[in-house]
Amino acid sequence: MKRRSLLGLALGAAAVPLASRFAGAIDYPTRPVRVLVPFLPGSTSDTLARVIGQWLSERLGQSFVVESRPGAAGNMATEAVVRAPPDGYTLLLVTLSNALNATLYESLNFNFIRDIAPVASLMRTPGVMEVNPSFPAKTVPEFIAYAKANPHKVTMASAGNGASSHLAGALFMMMTGIDMVHVPYRGSPAALTDLLGGQVQVMFDNLPTSIEYIKAGKLLPLGVTATKRLDLLPDVPPLADFVPGYETSLWLGIGAPRNTPAEVVAKLNNEINAALADPKIKAQLAALGGTPLPGSPADFSKLIAGETEKWGRVIRTAGIKVE
Repeated sequence: MKRRSLLGLALGAAAVPLASRFAGAIDYPTRPVRVLVPFLPGSTSDTLARVIGQWLSERLGQSFVVESRPGAAGNMATEAVVRAPPDGYTLLLVTLSNALNATLYESLNFNFIRDIAPVASLMRTPGVMEVNPSFPAKTVPEFIAYAKANPHKVTMASAGNGASSHLAGALFMMMTGIDMVHVPYRGSPAALTDLLGGQVQVMFDNLPTSIEYIKAGKLLPLGVTATKRLDLLPDVPPLADFVPGYETSLWLGIGAPRNTPAEVVAKLNNEINAALADPKIKAQLAALGGTPLPGSPADFSKLIAGETEKWGRVIRTAGIKVE
């Protein structure tokens, strides 16, 4: 009996931490949660984080505080979350940049796929191939023909070496066999300023930052990077209509440090998916030029892995380096 009592006490003691951890996960959150955004306030990432943070605050009864942590193309914010305790109180606004950086940067202090637990995907936003209205080509076939007849003379702006706008253009060049001069800027606003002024000729930009210029007739959209026409630009064809298989998009989601309790991840995932089904949230995402991207943590993990592999091939083939 004594031996049975000791064994029972030992098993009971071992179960206490597990029970406490499970209970804590179910009660989560009991204090404010930080959501680190890798880009500046006012960016699409920052705006989306605040929309979802407000929803989670109202649903879960604790503040979800959005904190901008720009630097090193998103690596500073990512590393801060990687180093945070895996308790669900420090989250990351995950972006396409995380998939790109895995190949662009030869030495990082973390492995994104290993060290960040996917929680939930949020939104997908397509891009647009646009030119200054003075450019002689007015359609994608005309553009390709012009670029082939004038190799290394068409100038392509981007938000910087290794930015999504750079990679989208590099993929277009690879798939069409054309040769353009890449002109990197420090962010989309500076690139758009020169595109509007005619100093550069074409850009593959994220739709939210260009849509007002397009509506005003200051930029001419040749094609969207989605695989089908968009409600915002119903008269603009997909690039895939002329370049079969071409597709790029900016996607965003929420991640947490690896080993974050599964119960916490599941709770966040459920609430975020509920947000993505809400008509008001859908309208806010549409205003950002995006569509909801609901799914499980496993679905988000698959998306991240696939995008990391896809863009890794483009980066290596094009020989893209970051400064």
